[in-house]
Amino acid sequence: MAAFIAKQMVGNQLKSVKGAIGGDKEGEGESKEDGGGGGGGEDPEVEEMRREAERKRKEKHEKAEAEREELRQSIRDKYGLKKKVPEEEMMMNNDEGGRVGRKKKTPAELAAEANADSDDEEFAMPKNMDELKSKVQDIPQKLAQSVGEVTEKCSLQ
Repeated sequence: MAAFIAKQMVGNQLKSVKGAIGGDKEGEGESKEDGGGGGGGEDPEVEEMRREAERKRKEKHEKAEAEREELRQSIRDKYGLKKKVPEEEMMMNNDEGGRVGRKKKTPAELAAEANADSDDEEFAMPKNMDELKSKVQDIPQKLAQSVGEVTEKCSLQ
């Protein structure tokens, strides 16, 4: 609390001292750029140099990214990995138009699905009912046998 009060009391005096020394030049430069209307007040040669430097920087970054991509591809080839498809490309290739859910069905698809459902509505018993019954009856015997084997292998001391 005492530090806060001390900072409040001395803070404004410190700012005035910084301004006298010349530490407030950053604020002047910002207001100059902001008020200049996008840098229109600068010398055309300086603007050209700035554009050229920006172009060189972009070329440098593109070159570095291309080298990185070559390295990534060599690693993918070495280990047999597949390249991940960025989400933006997936959205471009996707015909759903940014839809989150599934594709909307056409009326023909809905009719075909309704016909398939109406056929399935009748409860049909499996054709091999005897085989199914024998399998179900064998389950308790198999379970008892496997439990017996486990108890033989495990002995409590």
